[in-house]
Amino acid sequence: MSLDEHTSDSAPLFSDDSEAEGPNGPDAQQHPEEEASGVSRVRAVLIVLTLCYINLLNYMDRFTVAGVLPDIEQYFGIDDGNSGLLQTVFICSYMFLAPFFGYLGDRYNRKYIMSAGILFWSSVTLASSYTPKEHFWALLLTRGLVGVGEASYSTIAPTIIADLYIKEKRTNMLSLFYFAIPVGSGLGYIVGSQVSSATKDWHSALRVTPGLGLVAVVLLLFVVQEPKRGAVEARSDMHQTSWLTDLRELSRNCSFILSTLGFTAVAFVTGSLALWAPTFLYRAAVFTGQKPPCVDEAQCSSSDSLIFGIITVITGLLGVASGVQVSRQLRKKTARADPLVCAAGLLLSAPFLYLAIVCAQTSTVATYIFIFLGETFLSMNWAIVADILLYVVVPTRRSTAEALQIVVSHLLGDAGSPSLIGVFSDSLRKTDSFLWQFRSLQISLLLCSFVAVVGGAFFLFTALFIEKDRNRAEKYIPSADEPIVVPKSGRSAHVSVSSVLI
Repeated sequence: MSLDEHTSDSAPLFSDDSEAEGPNGPDAQQHPEEEASGVSRVRAVLIVLTLCYINLLNYMDRFTVAGVLPDIEQYFGIDDGNSGLLQTVFICSYMFLAPFFGYLGDRYNRKYIMSAGILFWSSVTLASSYTPKEHFWALLLTRGLVGVGEASYSTIAPTIIADLYIKEKRTNMLSLFYFAIPVGSGLGYIVGSQVSSATKDWHSALRVTPGLGLVAVVLLLFVVQEPKRGAVEARSDMHQTSWLTDLRELSRNCSFILSTLGFTAVAFVTGSLALWAPTFLYRAAVFTGQKPPCVDEAQCSSSDSLIFGIITVITGLLGVASGVQVSRQLRKKTARADPLVCAAGLLLSAPFLYLAIVCAQTSTVATYIFIFLGETFLSMNWAIVADILLYVVVPTRRSTAEALQIVVSHLLGDAGSPSLIGVFSDSLRKTDSFLWQFRSLQISLLLCSFVAVVGGAFFLFTALFIEKDRNRAEKYIPSADEPIVVPKSGRSAHVSVSSVLI
């Protein structure tokens, strides 16, 4: 092999796409998707499994803090408003950096970008586990920096799957990828609470995911192969347009805009429940006398985080799987199936979440049942929303679209919702009694049901435009006046089409 040839399992760092051949060589018989993407079928499956593992680890790390939140509040002596900031600062850094990584992901080698981000995120998470009692600000800072690393992954990973598979296979692989979200979230609660309980130190809970993050980097470097962008969809007319052109076209895509607003409601509700549900359940148990309060340096009860984590895992698996299956069956009758299923999931989750919150003071069993049903319907959205984005947006704009969806959904959703719930709770609390610690948080969490209904309405509006936008993306032909990006010596130069056509 000469020095200027590329290996089959990597793309040049500053290349716009990979021209690598499959491992069987150019003359071997290949499946159409395998031949188009330049990635063998076996390697493609391994890539998806690797991305699923990292996605699981991503959410496991994100919700470990929620699993030990009562301990953190007790350790630092902070109120609900400051507790909510832990999630807010993380989401804000994650959100604001997403467009930057989306820009890079549409133009450069994606696996190297993800590898660097995961290595950084793992290092910062480990550093956060050594925060002393007097420096709560240091924990806030490190949680914010964790978002930097996670932004590099979440904006890019789905676009790699989109470049490996199409149609039903893509939906199936995205379902597998998004199974990792509820499973990882649930494991975050479980691992966080149980490691903290076993070691009698909540700091230890934050030291689990960094080691697993190093494994993820190794898998990325040696397993993931950069597929050719858009080749699996037989789009030979694709070229990279300028970022401003991408933004302008995405702003005109009604299905993308409305589904993003609908997903914002999902983010708001899940963000609020993710941080506050275990603490709310614990306060309900203290208020009803089922558990002793957490005072002084005592280790707080971890059973609520454990149970909520198990519920999150099960409901996530059921919700994602049922959402995909219902959508698949409904597609036989209408092309608007995807947004309609998303709308139904949110609208059905709202009453069950309301019942879970109001029943907490009377029946623990009923509360867990209603949480189970509400989270199951809420989880129906994950894979479907991702699939909608991928088929209403052309391949060369998908990382940018993913980034914009992350910005909007987190800016208006879970970036502020945990802190907002905490601030509402503090403002409603009349005294520092166990009654008002529970009651104020209970009233604040009722906002989630209202937001779920609003989100369902956005998905219903999405159904009005989905067919038109999907057809436009499939039949997209670049116009003559669109500036294209021509990679040269690792850099991108903006030129008009007319200047390169004869």
